[in-house]
Amino acid sequence: MGSLDTSKANTSLPIISLTSPNLAKELYDACLEHGFFYLTDHGIAPSLLENILDLARRFFLESSAEAKASIKRRPPHEGGDSARGYQVLNENLTKGLRDFQEAIDWYKEFENTGETISPLEQDYDFLHGPNLWPAHPSELKTVYEQYISQCKKVGADVVRAMGEALQLAGEEKDILTSSTDNSFWVMRMIGYPPLQNKAGGQGVSCGEHTDYGCVTLLLTDSTKGALQVQLKDGSWINADPIPDAFVVNIGDMIERWTNGEWKSTNHRVVHRGTNYRTSVPFFFEPNFDAEIKPLQRCIERTGGHSKFRPIVYGNHLTAKAETNFYGGDEE
Repeated sequence: MGSLDTSKANTSLPIISLTSPNLAKELYDACLEHGFFYLTDHGIAPSLLENILDLARRFFLESSAEAKASIKRRPPHEGGDSARGYQVLNENLTKGLRDFQEAIDWYKEFENTGETISPLEQDYDFLHGPNLWPAHPSELKTVYEQYISQCKKVGADVVRAMGEALQLAGEEKDILTSSTDNSFWVMRMIGYPPLQNKAGGQGVSCGEHTDYGCVTLLLTDSTKGALQVQLKDGSWINADPIPDAFVVNIGDMIERWTNGEWKSTNHRVVHRGTNYRTSVPFFFEPNFDAEIKPLQRCIERTGGHSKFRPIVYGNHLTAKAETNFYGGDEE
């Protein structure tokens, strides 16, 4: 798994401005070498970013256990869809291991999901229920929906630039944008207690993994030495936050589209500090019904044959998300 030493400072991840005249080349190089980069000048106001993190912290630290339980992730027989909602500490799994975090998951709602219908009166298929929002802080839902709208635009801008970076042409020229124009986005609000609060104080806060979608826009508080990115040589570096910038990484669907030309990169969270860490990743994903298969332009640059079979993103997401949660007793 590699050393859990968190002392190695980040000296490698590139910083890219979304307004750069050389955006396409900078994106290509960053995705080829790292699969990670910092994104600045994305157009979202610093005050909104600060508010998003403040609301997350207030929810996790000020809400009672009963308030959190009122929006907990529920199975269909309890009126939920087994995916959306609050997850208690140790409920979320990464590669079968329990993460030392609590979280709320929100997804794009399907068009036939009635927002005015009480979730407790419905039996929903997996992923097909309504989002569950906390009553406190009272403004959280309004502010987060505003933020989601702006993140969708940033995600679309990044994906459009990636298409240019890959020099797609002909019928494939707009395939990335047309496959994400109704993005089945996901947003998580995550709280990480210090690992020293865990029995033994060892392990990781979130196990090493790649993201299984398209593009992740990660907003975190100022905690350093927590998020770690694995380099090609197997070593790990800290991806410490830069004020007002997103930490961006590509997911498995980008790797599949590019036939492995760009690879999604392992990362993890090891929070050994003394503070309560908050992060809010926004996942700009393909359309639920999008077919994902290697692009011919990328096949030509990667050996001339396809390395991945075609898949439908919604099927892929469902198969992955169904394994995200621990089914036993809470600790």
